[in-house]
Amino acid sequence: MRNLGIVALGAAAALTLAGCATTGGDAASEEGAEIRVWLVGTDTPDAARELLVETFEEEHPGSTLVIEEQSWDGLVDRLTTSLSGSDSPDVVEVGNTQAPAFTSAGAFMDLTDHYDELGGDDLLPGFVEVGSYDEKFYAAPLYSGSSLVFYKKDAFAASGIEVPTTLDQYVDQAIQLANDNPGKSGVWWPGQNWYAALPYIWEAGGEVAVPDGEEWDAQLSSPESIEGLEMVQKVMTEASRAPKDANESNPQVGFCDGTSLQLAAPAWVKWSILAPEDAETPGCPDQEENLGVYALPGADGDAAQVFAGGSNIGISANTKHPELALDALKIILSDEFQTIYGENGLVPAKLSLGDTVGTDEVAQAISAAAGNAKLTPASPKWADVEAAGILQDLFVNIAQGGDVAQLAEEADQQIEDILNG
Repeated sequence: MRNLGIVALGAAAALTLAGCATTGGDAASEEGAEIRVWLVGTDTPDAARELLVETFEEEHPGSTLVIEEQSWDGLVDRLTTSLSGSDSPDVVEVGNTQAPAFTSAGAFMDLTDHYDELGGDDLLPGFVEVGSYDEKFYAAPLYSGSSLVFYKKDAFAASGIEVPTTLDQYVDQAIQLANDNPGKSGVWWPGQNWYAALPYIWEAGGEVAVPDGEEWDAQLSSPESIEGLEMVQKVMTEASRAPKDANESNPQVGFCDGTSLQLAAPAWVKWSILAPEDAETPGCPDQEENLGVYALPGADGDAAQVFAGGSNIGISANTKHPELALDALKIILSDEFQTIYGENGLVPAKLSLGDTVGTDEVAQAISAAAGNAKLTPASPKWADVEAAGILQDLFVNIAQGGDVAQLAEEADQQIEDILNG
């Protein structure tokens, strides 16, 4: 097992010390500055990136803004090192599950006095909560998005099936699609994709970990969670032909080449599927008419409880240019910038912009999924669980046919060692 979590934990003291570095800036020192913004992955559209750079540089002649794209893999460790150093980026995106680790360690500038001008009570409340610590506001929402199920309409028609209404039916149909189409995935599910497994646990009445006094009680080995995990294993072994040790990157590839007939993925994957064939990561826009989408059904017929993916964004406590960094953050949270997210299938950071997602089939599915979306355990140390790869390793082993109960017990112990360490 990888031990990356220790790195993040060990740097907490350094990050805490860094937290008191900047509360204001000398206006003269701000002139002619370079502001570095870390955005993660490709989810932020090019139009939004261009708007940020152009608006910032128009408002601050002589200063520049540089976007440095980061990958999700290893992000916690890179942030831990960068935010505690003298060469810290100024504005940084973090996954919503990672935010508590950095807000609690003092890695971000206190934005409490700027809460209202950044959006105030119009900001997504769940993301405000994970971006706050000790009654102070450190990391604003950036965007949100729940997992949806994308499918090939012609494959459904050929197998004589319709959009499922319960989770059991979804599983049975995914297996049927795989059996009807040898060598193809009834649902594409690489082993490391632990986010996709959370609805099965939650719909069975289980949890990943819950507070128990001042400690955390990991519950993957509870009877309810085991029921959900056994269903996960059934799908992974009987419906999916994805590599058992792969991650969830580029899920559109199999959909476009015809080897994946369904995939559960964040809503914004629609635009990856429909990306131009000459894009850096090609899609298959010719499949638009054949692309169907629905919210994952739950155990009782309502939309399933799915993971609320998305990001928060904050200003490094070590920024040398806090005023300019704050201005960049204001642009990112502006209606114009956030509307671009909505128009590309991401839920904007502001409640008032929810209708920018649209009214089509995807927008309706997003709305249905968002109503039951949940987050991972709200522990400042949860990012260390992710960095240690505990859940990735667990589901790779489950996908490979391992003993579910034994694997869950081992994962529970590893999770508690970190959360209660």
